[in-house]
Amino acid sequence: MADKATICEISWIDKQKISDIKKKMKPEDIINRISETFKVLGDATRAKIISVLLITELCVCEISELLGTTKSAVSHQLRILRNTRLVKYRKEGKMVYYSLDDNHINNIFAEGLKHIEEK
Repeated sequence: MADKATICEISWIDKQKISDIKKKMKPEDIINRISETFKVLGDATRAKIISVLLITELCVCEISELLGTTKSAVSHQLRILRNTRLVKYRKEGKMVYYSLDDNHINNIFAEGLKHIEEK
């Protein structure tokens, strides 16, 4: 049962406010994409990968060593991060280096850290 202090005691809707907000709401596909982005960032291993890529670009072997996990597991997580455009890669000879896709990812992660580290 809902706590009476957390719900309205009467049913009333400001139709003008609702209309104005509906005009400003993001389309469903955009909301779904941001939801998917946060879902992807909700995995601790992927968050660790993002955190090390905030420092510098790295190859799968280096990320694997830093995280203490297998190259296969890192590759799998990087594929998910690539598919959601959170990381990108570049090839240099036989090496493949991963980095954050753009500065927005740095900002998202930094804001999240600020939020949880505030006292």
